[in-house]
Amino acid sequence: MTEPQRHPDTTPEAAGPAPSTGSGRVLLPIATAARTRAAVGELLRPHRRLALTGFGVMVVATAVGLLTQPLLGRIVDLVADRRPPDALTGTVVLLAVVAVVQGLTTGLGLGLISRLGETILAQLRERFVARALGLPLEQVERAGSGDLTVRVTGDVSVIADGVRNALPELARSVLAIVLTLGALALLDWRFLLAALLALPVQIWTARWYLRRAVPLFASQRVAGGAQQQQLLDTIGGSSTVRALRLERDHTDRVTERSWSMVRLIMRGIDLVISFYSRLHIAEFIGLAAVLTTGYLLVRDGSASVGTATAAALYFHSLFTPVNSALGLLDDAQSAVASLSRIIGVADQPQPRDPERPAVPQDASIAVAGLHHAYRAGHPVLSEVDLVLRPGERVALVGASGAGKTTLAKLIAGIHVPTAGTITVGGVPLDAIGPVAARRHIALITQETHVFAGPLAEDLRLAAPTATDAELRAALDRVSALSWVDALPDGLDTVVGEGGHRLSGAQTQALALARLVLADPPVVILDEATAEAGSTGARALEKAVARAVDGRTALIVAHRLTQAAGADRVVVMEAGRIVESGTHDELRSAGGRYATLWSAWSDSRVTDPRPPAPRAPDHDMAPDRDQGQDQDQGPRVSGPHPPDRPPVDGPEPDSAESRPPAQDRATPQTIRPAPSTEQKDRPWPAP
Repeated sequence: MTEPQRHPDTTPEAAGPAPSTGSGRVLLPIATAARTRAAVGELLRPHRRLALTGFGVMVVATAVGLLTQPLLGRIVDLVADRRPPDALTGTVVLLAVVAVVQGLTTGLGLGLISRLGETILAQLRERFVARALGLPLEQVERAGSGDLTVRVTGDVSVIADGVRNALPELARSVLAIVLTLGALALLDWRFLLAALLALPVQIWTARWYLRRAVPLFASQRVAGGAQQQQLLDTIGGSSTVRALRLERDHTDRVTERSWSMVRLIMRGIDLVISFYSRLHIAEFIGLAAVLTTGYLLVRDGSASVGTATAAALYFHSLFTPVNSALGLLDDAQSAVASLSRIIGVADQPQPRDPERPAVPQDASIAVAGLHHAYRAGHPVLSEVDLVLRPGERVALVGASGAGKTTLAKLIAGIHVPTAGTITVGGVPLDAIGPVAARRHIALITQETHVFAGPLAEDLRLAAPTATDAELRAALDRVSALSWVDALPDGLDTVVGEGGHRLSGAQTQALALARLVLADPPVVILDEATAEAGSTGARALEKAVARAVDGRTALIVAHRLTQAAGADRVVVMEAGRIVESGTHDELRSAGGRYATLWSAWSDSRVTDPRPPAPRAPDHDMAPDRDQGQDQDQGPRVSGPHPPDRPPVDGPEPDSAESRPPAQDRATPQTIRPAPSTEQKDRPWPAP
């Protein structure tokens, strides 16, 4: 396999230890200062002509504007010489012309610089998104979604604000400073020396500020990511937080993260106040020196009052660009800190297939001697051996933390196993390559996403060239066509954020329809019906059966009805496979699965095994149980508690006859809060 190119300045060795949030997370890479400067140069290089044109126009605009002070000094001399008012006409007209020309050229120059900045920003954003989507999911998991979210939102916004506001203003300020100092020298070199007396204070102030601002803004970005991650954890897991009565604990955590951010922000405000106080001292020193020099030169007859006035006005005009340029250090440091975080991700190598990727011979899966640990010394899987024959449907059963989701992710190629081999069609998974593996193996979990836009476009993400007829056929196969046709605009109905809201069962049905359109030979379903209500789950199980028909399927079963309808059941416990066989074989064996089945089936009067559906039905109605059958406490799976009577048959749909949500859950072993190393961590479906 060809080793992907990696910028040395974004490796952990070059960039130093990866930042940590204090919760064991390893944040995504941050580019070094040298790499950040090099990346800016790479982005600018294709637009050199635009950059030079914009810079040239800004030079002209600034130079024209510097004619204002000598013209005002000329007016002072005319008045001091008691010249008639008519003598001022020409000078006043020239002032008006200068103002118009300066305004036009400044507008043009700022427009060119803004176009340059927006173009570079768009390229950087596209490059960042492309790399972010290609990051190994294991790396994103270790960093936490908060880090990536802050980079996508907060950091990009800071850079955009810098490009749109700080960059044009900084360019204009620097030009004004340089050309104004040159104009002072043209008036009299002694005026320039007097003005430069303020320079040591300004340089010292800038260096004092930068030494403190750079680490402070970097800390703010890290703290912002930690705060975002804590909010995501608390809000996203609110049902579990409430069930385990951890509200106060999580509130304290959010408060701690928030106050940490507040303290850093207040430190920044104090730093800026001290910064400007020092600049005011420099202004006083410089202006006093220029006025004193003007007085001495006028007294000696070396300069006129008008010239001294022009010099004082020149120095006074430096207040705004100097303060602006130094003040923009605040925005610049924040933007540079954000830019280094964006480039740290943008420089990550994209996943590539081998130069000569192997082609699987069939849709079989073979796992041999598999071990995996998220942290050294904390194994999640041990000695796992599993074979899935082509077209076989295997259900993976076990308590939470048994390693089911980890095994599913390893087979899907999301994680690389610590030890052992995984082959697809007789070919090692790494020999197929990550891109080809995603085409061969599809993973669907309970956390599916509805993309904002027309429903048809959402489906075409899996098959961009699919016709409306093919979309309808895929929906029909998963029993979703009837409710899609009932939407206000059918396939053209806008769904997702700001559009028509879909129920949990409907969202999962769309994921299954995308699966049908993508047509992978191997499918992994990780509790794909767990978030639907009871009625929706039964309908989804039928839809799943039709969607995976003819494919090799590994189903992480949340409900034992899925296991009963599978060709084979594999039972996991503590990271190992403890039983394997058909539903009937395992029931007869009297082992772990038989115990689970007996406890579960005792709460039902009827045989819960779903019939193997052949003809599509259209019972995928909007999930009326949605929100009623969600976790109201710790998710469980096992027998009903002894103080609650079993539910007699399938749950009724009417609100009056429905038992409380906690009675309708499928209680068994309480699912504990997952740990870093021993948990089936959910992951968004493709």
